Amino acid sequence: MTSMSTKTLPERGDTHEQGTAGSERSADRRHSGLRSTARGRQARAAWVLAGPFLALFLAFMLLPVVWSLLMGLTDTKSADLRTPLNVSFVGFDNYVRLFEDPQFFTALRNTAVFVLVALPLTLAAGLAAAVALDRGIRRFRAVFRVGFYLPVITSIVAVAVVWKTLLEPRAGLANLVLGWFGIDGPAWLADTRFALPVMIVMAIWRNLGTVMIIMLAGLQSVPQSLMEAAELDGAGPWQRFWRVTFPLLRPALLTAVTTGIGYLQFFDEPFVMTDGGPLDSTLSATLYAYKQFGNGNYEMASAAGYVIFVLIVALTVLQFRVLRDKD
Repeated sequence: MTSMSTKTLPERGDTHEQGTAGSERSADRRHSGLRSTARGRQARAAWVLAGPFLALFLAFMLLPVVWSLLMGLTDTKSADLRTPLNVSFVGFDNYVRLFEDPQFFTALRNTAVFVLVALPLTLAAGLAAAVALDRGIRRFRAVFRVGFYLPVITSIVAVAVVWKTLLEPRAGLANLVLGWFGIDGPAWLADTRFALPVMIVMAIWRNLGTVMIIMLAGLQSVPQSLMEAAELDGAGPWQRFWRVTFPLLRPALLTAVTTGIGYLQFFDEPFVMTDGGPLDSTLSATLYAYKQFGNGNYEMASAAGYVIFVLIVALTVLQFRVLRDKD
C-alpha cells in the first residue's frame, strides 16, 4: 500500500489576508521612503539657507577666535604678519609676562572698582525708577519711560563727547554751575580723584534705562492677589516690597545683572574721554589690550583678551549661582 504525500493548500481567505498584509507593508515602505526623501530635501534646503551665515561665522567669528588663542601662545608681533609661519611657540609665557606687568594690574583694579561700584548702584537706581513708574508716577508715565531709556539707544561715543564737553574745566557747564555758588570746580577728567568716579556716574546714567525696563516688567508680573493678601495680614508698604515683591523679582534681577558683563568690557568711555589717563587712573582691561595691539604686541593683546574672557565667565557663573531659583 503506497502512501501519497499531500500538500495542504491555503484557503482562499488566508490568501486574501496575506496579499492585503503584503500590500500594506509595501505601502508603508513607500511612505517611509517618501518621508526620508522629504526629510533629505528639507535638510539640504536648510544647509543651503544656512550656508551664507555659516561661512560668515567661520570667517569672521570662529577663525579669529581660534587664531587669537593661538597668538596668545606664540611670540607674534606686528612684523610677523607677512610671515606668520615664522613665529615661535612660547606656551604660557605671555600670560606670565602679563601678570608681571604692573600696568595690567592697574587696569584690572580700575575695572574691578568700576564693576563693583557701578553695578550695584545701577541696579538700585533702576529698581527705584521702576517702582516710581509702576506705583508713584501716574501722569506722563510714557514720557518718563522714554526719557530714562533714551541714553541707552544713544551712541556711547556721542554720550562720551557730550560729557567731556560738559566737564571741561573752564567752559564746561558743570564748573559753570558750581561757580554760581562760589565753588571752584576741579579739572574733572585730569584729576586722578575724579576721573574714574565721573565715568561710573556716566555709566549709571546711561544704563539706568535698561535695568528700569527689566525691573518694570518684573514688577508688573507680580500677582496682585499676593499683595492684597499681605496687606490684609497687616504688612506695610515696605514689608510688602521686601517680603513679597522683591523675592519675586529674582528672574528680572538675574537678567539685569548681565549689565556687569558690559561693565567688565568698558572701553569707549576712557578711550574717548581720557585715553586711560591721568596716570592710568581710568585705564581699563580692554583699553590695555587695545593699546598692546596698537603697539604691535599682538601676543600680549590676545593674552589680555582671554583673561577678560575668563573674568566674564567667572562673573556669569557667580551671578547664576547667587540669583538662580533655589527651588
